[in-house]
Amino acid sequence: MKETITVMKFTISEMIKRKSFVISTLIILVLIVLGFNVPNMVKNIKGEDSGDKILIVDNQNIFEGKLENLKDMGFEYDIEIGQENYEQIKQKIEENQIDSAIIIESNNNNYKIRYIVESKTMMDGVPEDIVNSINTLYSNIQIGKLGLTEAELQSITPNFEFSLEQTDEEEVKGNVLVMMIMSIVFFYAIYFCAYQVSSSITTEKTSRIMETLVTSTSPKTIIWGKTLGIGLVGLVQMILIIGTALFSAKMFLDEQLINSVLDMSNITISLGIITIIYFVLGYLAYSLLYALTGSTVSKPEDINSANAPIAILSVVGFYLSYFTMINPTSQLNVYASLLPISSPFCMPFRVMMGLASTKDIIMSILILIITILIIAKIAIKIYSSAILNYGTKLSFKNLFGIFKDKKN
Repeated sequence: MKETITVMKFTISEMIKRKSFVISTLIILVLIVLGFNVPNMVKNIKGEDSGDKILIVDNQNIFEGKLENLKDMGFEYDIEIGQENYEQIKQKIEENQIDSAIIIESNNNNYKIRYIVESKTMMDGVPEDIVNSINTLYSNIQIGKLGLTEAELQSITPNFEFSLEQTDEEEVKGNVLVMMIMSIVFFYAIYFCAYQVSSSITTEKTSRIMETLVTSTSPKTIIWGKTLGIGLVGLVQMILIIGTALFSAKMFLDEQLINSVLDMSNITISLGIITIIYFVLGYLAYSLLYALTGSTVSKPEDINSANAPIAILSVVGFYLSYFTMINPTSQLNVYASLLPISSPFCMPFRVMMGLASTKDIIMSILILIITILIIAKIAIKIYSSAILNYGTKLSFKNLFGIFKDKKN
């Protein structure tokens, strides 16, 4: 145990001394702060009222001067009412006085709305909320001319309340956007921290540091010490990144936006514990695989090709969990939460959604632990013979022979 801690301390010291690690972490933190501060920067550039300016033109007086009512409907746009012709509108758009314009025209009781923009793209379309309000406003004008009483008006304009319900007995809870963001962060944490294990092993082989380590302690101690050391550094890095993101969101984003978009009401202490458990187990599974691939190469430039199969496996696992979020109650979600390559990414979010039972969680953790023990046995066995190989990258045939013939 003492030797494992020594290797772990050495690994942590080597990690935090790397300029690439420090610089990349600082860049990520700066990008997070800048990203959350984008709305404020846009406001400072465009002014406090940064909503798109839309000019609405009714030269035929179809709305009898009542289009001014649209200004009081709380749109996110800055609405102007005018009498300009097309050429004047074009000039205003080119001079950035307005962003777009709506021209309302009538021809033989047929009404047409022209939406004028500087450059049309596939994403452009007449703002639906404004169109609905224009339709409602016109209907109210025409109904008002009929002289109907308030009761008669309410009878022909009922207020329908809509609700979304599901027939599936499993009720989905939680904010899907929060789940997806956490899934991406979780994948980054496990994948990139585990990747550092193979990088560290290959680098130390190149510098011959490994010869000193192997003569001082056992390969088993080395692999566990390096795995735990890099894992602790990665965990601290993730806590720093998540903490910076939460602090930036609190400082720079509107509180109402945070509460509506990033609803954290389903984040509980028990969910936090389960998430940490799956982070540790997921990291151990992938880091042991990367330790195996890292020990089979002797040159840093061979790392990417050696790690390619593990990288593909981790990406498949991530996308399995990602796609199950689109349909959380599907059977695929159950399989993804049990499969070792995807359960670290999937199960915490099934728990957040209220879809995982205690039995599911226990079964998933047991499968993951058994998988880790199997990978560890294979990885340490091959690592013991391959770690001092300074020749070419070992083939699958060589690795199979090593595993088959190795007695200890």
